[in-house]
Amino acid sequence: MGKPHILAVAYPAQGHVIPMMELVLCLSKHGFKITFVNTESIHKRVMSAFSVGDYAGEMINFVAIPDGMEPWEDRGDLGRLTETMLQVMPGKLEELIEEKRGIDDDEITCIIADENAGWALGVAEKMGIKRAAFWPAAAAMLGLLFRIQELIQNKILDTDGSILKCHKFTLSPGMPIMSTEIFAAFSGTNAGKILFDSVVYNNKVVKGADWIICNTSAELEPEALSLFPEISPIGPLMASSRSGESAGHLWPVDATCISWLDQQPACSVIYAAFGSFTLFDIDQLQELAQGLEMTDRPFLWVVRPDMTNEKIKTYLEEFEAKIQNRGRIVSWAPQDKVLSHPSVGCFLSHCGWNSTMEGVSNGIPFLCWPYFTDQYLNQNYICDVWKIGLGLSKGETGLITREEISSKVEQLLRDKSFRKRALLYKEKAVNSIQKGGGSDKNMSNFVKWISSGTEMCKP
Repeated sequence: MGKPHILAVAYPAQGHVIPMMELVLCLSKHGFKITFVNTESIHKRVMSAFSVGDYAGEMINFVAIPDGMEPWEDRGDLGRLTETMLQVMPGKLEELIEEKRGIDDDEITCIIADENAGWALGVAEKMGIKRAAFWPAAAAMLGLLFRIQELIQNKILDTDGSILKCHKFTLSPGMPIMSTEIFAAFSGTNAGKILFDSVVYNNKVVKGADWIICNTSAELEPEALSLFPEISPIGPLMASSRSGESAGHLWPVDATCISWLDQQPACSVIYAAFGSFTLFDIDQLQELAQGLEMTDRPFLWVVRPDMTNEKIKTYLEEFEAKIQNRGRIVSWAPQDKVLSHPSVGCFLSHCGWNSTMEGVSNGIPFLCWPYFTDQYLNQNYICDVWKIGLGLSKGETGLITREEISSKVEQLLRDKSFRKRALLYKEKAVNSIQKGGGSDKNMSNFVKWISSGTEMCKP
């Protein structure tokens, strides 16, 4: 048998692909062979977004398997996507593993799967391959999913995931307040039931994994990790920590925005980016645009290609002409480089965990605009536990108004205590992944376990 060969299976979404990519790039430095599995549609997008000479393309073997959907079907329909993935992908993954069996340096010795792709852990168990579950979000969120049966018993959720009563609760003192709003995506639809059933299944297979690793640190989530000691923090996983560039983008990055940032004063720029799923209608988008303009500060705003229609495109063209060089709108940004740039003063964010970790690791205060699921929990960490940001409130019309945006930007940037605490949490995050830090020790033990092929090497 040659050197260990890791098969990494990512869930097909931007906030899952990038941290999994960071994880395996860290592991590749230890001499492991890496095969990275995406769905065919995600694979095409990742490959097309790579820049020439990209480090990840040299270190990782990227392969694709079908997700069961037809090319023209909407992969934003997560219920349908989940259903077809479960029908098709386990068999295709087995075929891929069988092709490599008995071949030195090619046989799969370990599978690392996104917790949301629990079916891959089931394949690993069936085929006698050691397995690790990777959770790319907050440990508190995974712990909450582990407690779903208790929520059902307490009549907070129905057995199909529907919310029976609006409720706020906490799993432990010191942890953020949680709301049943987190489960809104599961409630009241057939697609929601499919997603909820998938979560219940994933809980079962993940608890049988040899390791459960998480993109967080004990310094950021001490109470959650104390309550759920089976979760091993190995993060934050950052391109900057391995002196590389972020990889796994689903859209080509517009790196020209960095030269624009170079021209702005220190801590002056509002960076507005809302991840890969958030959508705005024209009314909300106009409020956001006018709010950014009202601040009278420079801003960098990411508007994905799939966020726009002809009406929005026309409005943005007129808006850009109006603001001229005071603001910059790009279709996708090299976020790790943006957030580490000295001109950035705050991060107007949807609070996805990957974005949260990048902001925290660079000492950036947040304005929080969560869109769905765990993003509400992450906002509570940012605003209530770490106290490094402010939330935005909707007005009477249901929109977040331009006045609210402008007012909160001023409050955040004028009150220097937000930046001071953000720098404190940056230090905590960075220390955890440096030599001898808690996440570094867990990663070292994880590497030993992959290499050993026998007993776990947990601390």
